[in-house]
Amino acid sequence: MTTLIPTDVMELLSKSGVSPLVIKGKNILPIVQGGMGVGVSAHRLAAAVAKAGGVGTISSIDLRRLHPDLMEQTQHLKPCSESRDTINAANIEALKREIFQAKKDAGGFGLIAVNVMKAVNEYAQYVRCSLENGADIIVVGAGLPLDLPDLAADYPDALLIPILSEARGVQLLVKKWMKKGRLPDAIVIENPRLAGGHVGASSVTDIHNTKFDFENVIPEVLKFFEEAGIAGKIPLIAAGGISSLEDIKRLQALGASAVQLGTAFAVTTEGDADDAFKHVLANAKKEDIVEFLSVAGLPARAVRTPWLGKYLKVESVLKETARKKPRCTMVFDCLHDCGLRDGNSSWGQFCIDKVLGSALVGSVQKGLFFRGAGALPFGTQIRPVIDLITRLLSDVEPIEYGYAAN
Repeated sequence: MTTLIPTDVMELLSKSGVSPLVIKGKNILPIVQGGMGVGVSAHRLAAAVAKAGGVGTISSIDLRRLHPDLMEQTQHLKPCSESRDTINAANIEALKREIFQAKKDAGGFGLIAVNVMKAVNEYAQYVRCSLENGADIIVVGAGLPLDLPDLAADYPDALLIPILSEARGVQLLVKKWMKKGRLPDAIVIENPRLAGGHVGASSVTDIHNTKFDFENVIPEVLKFFEEAGIAGKIPLIAAGGISSLEDIKRLQALGASAVQLGTAFAVTTEGDADDAFKHVLANAKKEDIVEFLSVAGLPARAVRTPWLGKYLKVESVLKETARKKPRCTMVFDCLHDCGLRDGNSSWGQFCIDKVLGSALVGSVQKGLFFRGAGALPFGTQIRPVIDLITRLLSDVEPIEYGYAAN
């Protein structure tokens, strides 16, 4: 067994009363940082989490935005197939740089993951690039990655982790993967009622269905594992609404092996987004967190910024006039299916890449700021990753849970 946790953090873990995450012969913290695009979680954040002994995650989407030279090459291109290819190449180059730097800065501790959305056109290319450039883990959400074992066939040591939200999806995926001779190395169970960004429910109203509650999903999945003869072979990682040591203990008692947090890591000092972005998330009031239908037809959760407020007011008009576009308005096709580009009037009518890119630099007038439903461990404070890890493992400081004051 290889331990990838630094000594000082290992001491915290030993005193915490929670167990490490054991995955393919590696001992790491039972704390996973979720992937957040566009550009919110890249090498700085991922490396900081891994250096503390956890799983740091790079979001693969449109990483050129973090590299001035690549943006200079691509931001003025006009819509055409050549422009799309140039932008995709720039994003692949950015992903290579981010993986290399994250691995270097982590110093051999923890694990570096790359999060790839199944719903993007370049999904397979991002997976291959991540594997070829030494990512320890490939995490895939926004769709069932039934083909991931095939894409990773030449990389048996790479860890493959799908993100799912209910037992039925887990059963389908695991059975398909078993026929290919490979099991997931872990599965993230994401609760749509609590997680931020795109969430795994069929509709906005379905987000609050109790079938997604950890108390229901985790026992159902563990029962399936036992019946399938694979009990104890696939760790479960609970995602959504976690903010304390008490939460981790509760979820491990249910049968989860680890937890995943997104927003809490996004607002850390090392988060790759602009400081203005972090302050928007940290200062959001509970009533400002909005559930709506995203451009890809998936439910989503975000902060009601001036942009989102204006959009929601005119959304019905935009849907009535929705028309298929001859090409993507942002030059490259980032999603397989897009309400704006494809003229799907039942989906969101905005460019997801454009509004997330604006959020990255903190523009509340133009940006969409995804955020989880739960309160943050440090309230409105922006603190280093190690402070968050310490809080989650010990609750050593007075608890300051809560949203921004009204």
